[in-house]
Amino acid sequence: MIVDRNGVILAQNHPAYVLEITPTKVPNLKETLDTLGELIEITPKDLRKFRTLMEEGKGFEALPLRTRLTEEETARFVVQRHRFPGVELNVRPLRTYPKGEMASHLIGYIGRINKKEQERIKSELNEANYKGTDHIGKVGLEASYETVLHGQSGFEEVEVDAAGQIVRSIRRHPPIPGKTLHLSVDFRLQQLAEDAFEKQNGALVAIDPRNGGILALVSKPDFDPNLFVEGIDPQNWDALNTSEDKPLLNRALRSAYPPGSTYKPFLALMALETHKRTPFSSIVDPGYYILPGSKHRFRDDAPGGHGLVDMHRSIVVSCDTYYYRLAADLDIDDLYNFMSQLSFGHRTGIDIPGEVEGTLPSRAWKSKRYSHGTESQRKWILGDNISVGIGQGYNAFTPIQLAHALTIMLNNGTVYAPHAVQRIDDLQTGQSDLVNAAPVRDVLLKPSNVQVIRNAMVDVTRIGTAAKVFEHAKYSVGGKTGTAQVYSLKGDKYEAHRVHAKLRDHAWFIAYAPAENPRIAIAVFVENGGFGAQAAAPIARKLFDEALLNSNNLPPLP
Repeated sequence: MIVDRNGVILAQNHPAYVLEITPTKVPNLKETLDTLGELIEITPKDLRKFRTLMEEGKGFEALPLRTRLTEEETARFVVQRHRFPGVELNVRPLRTYPKGEMASHLIGYIGRINKKEQERIKSELNEANYKGTDHIGKVGLEASYETVLHGQSGFEEVEVDAAGQIVRSIRRHPPIPGKTLHLSVDFRLQQLAEDAFEKQNGALVAIDPRNGGILALVSKPDFDPNLFVEGIDPQNWDALNTSEDKPLLNRALRSAYPPGSTYKPFLALMALETHKRTPFSSIVDPGYYILPGSKHRFRDDAPGGHGLVDMHRSIVVSCDTYYYRLAADLDIDDLYNFMSQLSFGHRTGIDIPGEVEGTLPSRAWKSKRYSHGTESQRKWILGDNISVGIGQGYNAFTPIQLAHALTIMLNNGTVYAPHAVQRIDDLQTGQSDLVNAAPVRDVLLKPSNVQVIRNAMVDVTRIGTAAKVFEHAKYSVGGKTGTAQVYSLKGDKYEAHRVHAKLRDHAWFIAYAPAENPRIAIAVFVENGGFGAQAAAPIARKLFDEALLNSNNLPPLP
């Protein structure tokens, strides 16, 4: 099984009636199939699947013809069983997902073993363990923990005659059940987070910064994993696969976006660590920045500027001009080296397959990216720095990377690998194995520099861009809003109502709480949601209220 932190079942095996045929025991297979079809419904799909299994298997193996028989179908067959030698009605475990679409991108699903997977099983010399089943974990935790969940198939050694008939049983090897995954995820937090998105597309990742445990992982829209267990029908597959909203795409791990202004706290931290700025270094913001030797104005979102701005205020009011100037003073390769330590542009190592790296640009990256272009196209120029400095340009990161980078900073450089599985239980032996939550590495960060950034992020929610959302909160929060352009405005003023819905800005919000001793760190992404403070931050507020006030059930530090 797969259960949440409190034992709520998210995936289990449900007993179901299965009609099975042992071909060598059936006198006339075609006649038997035709007669069975008069008693219970046998679709062309059932017949195709049965014939495929018969071609792949041995004649003395029992093969499923129909699964999930209704009570009425079961009763009709039982009273007629004497007419069908070689046909048996057995109870077999079938995978079910009681919560349906909830946490589908996290849990994943199982499905029938395809040719590629069969070849992999064969190459791993594991064929015997899959003789008793034709299912395997496809995505999510079902895939990454397949060997743990699957267990060991039991089998019987038999002696057969030249016709393939069983003569005698030699010995039996009992099966070993798979183990149960206990997640660090809280079902209530997960449900609330998914509901908070309403009809919006996006992603959310909530992590316990003290050990890397995933508290909630959302990708919207989602799908019902129950559709895949017995082979998805063409209509549902077409609906899922052709939808422009891409419900099968795990946006939390597999989609990379410009981070917008959520990148600024990390850029400011780098400036402190590399002595490019002090906390008291200030600029006068006129509302724009002109690159030396250029006439082009890089605009701030405040037309008249923010006046005198130091590092603290640059984060609180999200001053673009401050970061235009800072980015111009940084070498892109130095920026790459520092941000790489925070896992930007790299996989975080979460125990869910399919994570992408995203894009953290450098000189080498651009040269390779435009390898077929001109020399000027391959060369990194100072103007590239400017967009990168406000989380735009070539930058593209996943929501899990933003959440992970935030936890690294909160831990003063201590890195924990994000993981959804907290404990693995062997129900046969009673043994429980905790997932190793020890630090995997350390990034050299000066705690006093980190504190400068954290103080500013707290004021973001007190007097800054997210103050309205966290008004009257009964706990302290540090956060940063972000808005990322989907396409270039080319100097025009952005007005959401004039832009096609799929071209509107993305909304970001990263945050942690309680601010003094963080127990939850979060990254929220709302696709084409507009301003982070309006679309993403309210989702975080709902989650924090539930985690810190209503349930008060965040895990204690092990």
